[in-house]
Amino acid sequence: MLPALVKAQVPVDTTNAPDIDTTGQKDLIDIGLKLFKFKPRKYPKDKSQKQVYYSILPISTAVPGGSNVLVTSTTAGFYLGPRKTTYLSSVTFAPYFNFKGRYGLPIHSSIWLKNNSFNIEGDTRFLVYPQDTWGLGGGQPESDKVLINYDYLRFYQSVLKRISPYFYAGIGYNMDYYFDVNPTVGNQTVSLADFTHYSYGTTPDQKSFTSGLSLNFLYDTRQNSLNPIPGAYANIIYRFNTEVLGSDNNSRSIYLDFRKYISLTEAGPKNQLAFWSYYWTTISSGTPYLNLPAIGMDPYQRSGRGIEQNRYRGESLIYFETEYRKDITNNGLLGFVLFANVNSASQPNTRKFEYLNPAGGGGLRIKFNKKSNTNICFDYGFSKGYSDLTIALGEAF
Repeated sequence: MLPALVKAQVPVDTTNAPDIDTTGQKDLIDIGLKLFKFKPRKYPKDKSQKQVYYSILPISTAVPGGSNVLVTSTTAGFYLGPRKTTYLSSVTFAPYFNFKGRYGLPIHSSIWLKNNSFNIEGDTRFLVYPQDTWGLGGGQPESDKVLINYDYLRFYQSVLKRISPYFYAGIGYNMDYYFDVNPTVGNQTVSLADFTHYSYGTTPDQKSFTSGLSLNFLYDTRQNSLNPIPGAYANIIYRFNTEVLGSDNNSRSIYLDFRKYISLTEAGPKNQLAFWSYYWTTISSGTPYLNLPAIGMDPYQRSGRGIEQNRYRGESLIYFETEYRKDITNNGLLGFVLFANVNSASQPNTRKFEYLNPAGGGGLRIKFNKKSNTNICFDYGFSKGYSDLTIALGEAF
């Protein structure tokens, strides 16, 4: 039997697309209006008038270490400039909790100023949450793991200025604070340093703190990141933590993210290929263990469908995924995807990639809102000895 897990994902930031022709298209809102005989909301003719659009997705999900949590993701979207020239700003609040002392309060924001002159990104989290860890690299059996209970406070903020069409550059501040770190096997506390053979962020004082600046570069030709049409995306984040700003150690890392979307037909129902690859690596010593690159811990925590979060961790991590997306119905209400991904985490002390860790799966798409082209996504993924069901608003990438 493959163990199963249901995960909830926070929607990624939306971006503005030009007004599209939705004639003949259908979504769940249309069905709800017809079923309950509601009158559709009337929007003002003057589209420059500011409006706020809300979406809510309540769900129950499992967490590492057992038990379920209740998750309610609420997203507010709004424009701060003309819709033809300004992307949609969004603020997402996705609290979760259970009845055994585990909870999280994450808030993510992406603010686009008028005419996309600036993009202001924010990611703030307070979590009381467990995660399993298997040490560094690959090749460890599933049973060779430690459950880490910890409290976590994150504060990331960045400001990017438009340099040219689709290209942005800026600076950010990043802070991670892990405290009350308690690694256990069963009911027995263990030494994280002895288990991982890694010296940073694994000491018995049960805490680690990183604080530093980042250089951010973004290139994005997608018109809608919830459901991208043909286009390209590239993101580079160079982070340098320093003791001057309070870090336990000086450390540096870089994250390189590249995506490409290709339409296989020029018109009609969706028929598309999507590709995603990232390389995430430390480029100095000093990075705390829980901040090291790990599968499923990319900025939006979307990678590795079909693989346990944190299953593979190393000083470097490389990832590749491809997905085929196609509409089932001509009205766009239903669709499906097929996906496959592979990752490799570097081996301890060598930075060599010795193990490839593949996963694959498929999913169903139901159109939630045809105006924003937003889907409810049900994805089933599997890998050796494991499977999961992911439910989300918006595509994985």
